[in-house]
Amino acid sequence: MTPRITTALLFLAGVGPLEAGCAHSAHLRPELPALEMAAAATLSEDHFRRDRAGGVSEEALRAILDAPVLLDESQRLGIMPVADSYQPERGPPLTMVPAELMRSLDAAGIFQATSEVSTDWPADASIPGLRELAARYRSGYLLLYRQRFLDENYANAWAWLYPTVIGALVAPSRTLETAGVLEATLFDVRSGTILFTLYERVHARSDETPWDDDRKLRAMKLRLLEQAGGKLAEQVVSKVRHLSALRQANERKSVAAHAGPVPQG
Repeated sequence: MTPRITTALLFLAGVGPLEAGCAHSAHLRPELPALEMAAAATLSEDHFRRDRAGGVSEEALRAILDAPVLLDESQRLGIMPVADSYQPERGPPLTMVPAELMRSLDAAGIFQATSEVSTDWPADASIPGLRELAARYRSGYLLLYRQRFLDENYANAWAWLYPTVIGALVAPSRTLETAGVLEATLFDVRSGTILFTLYERVHARSDETPWDDDRKLRAMKLRLLEQAGGKLAEQVVSKVRHLSALRQANERKSVAAHAGPVPQG
């Protein structure tokens, strides 16, 4: 039967082309059930296999991440200057910031004792060396401090006076600029994990005469360290107190859970 004859017969039977089309579609595509929106599940597993190579097994990673971050105030704290890659700093302890950190944490009275750590003791490099020095000081925590600076030295608009003898001698034709960051990281010696890292960023710029640039840059950095050391110490004390408050809140919850519901009078 041709499509024209079929349409004519449907028209005579009182069925319009639109209704016929709908009936035909309903026959070919029955009504679909309503979609139900399920709650999204939390993604807690790493499905990227290339990410799993390293020094921590999958089981150890989950054990570390599932454990609560609690601060043990009964431990001693050592403050240690470190260099790149957190190697113990072997140079003379000339920077005053570790001393400022020690004074602030000692005054806060959070840990059993606070002490600067001398890196002159024989010890291995990298993380094993940090743990060995911490063991000598019987410190459960190390506050690792380091500072890094980037310097620039360039001619400014005063340089046009170079052709004159007086200008070359006294004009502030060199711009000295330095940007740095002071870093404090709390390292849990027993677990090998890091509780926090804090940064205090600094910057200074000055137009100077073209003499003794290195000495002037050192003086700029010393001024920045004096200004920023106290600010970094305030950040560290605040963060340590926050971790201590979390531990105390966790202990109160644990005691309440063991005590059970309070009997009603």
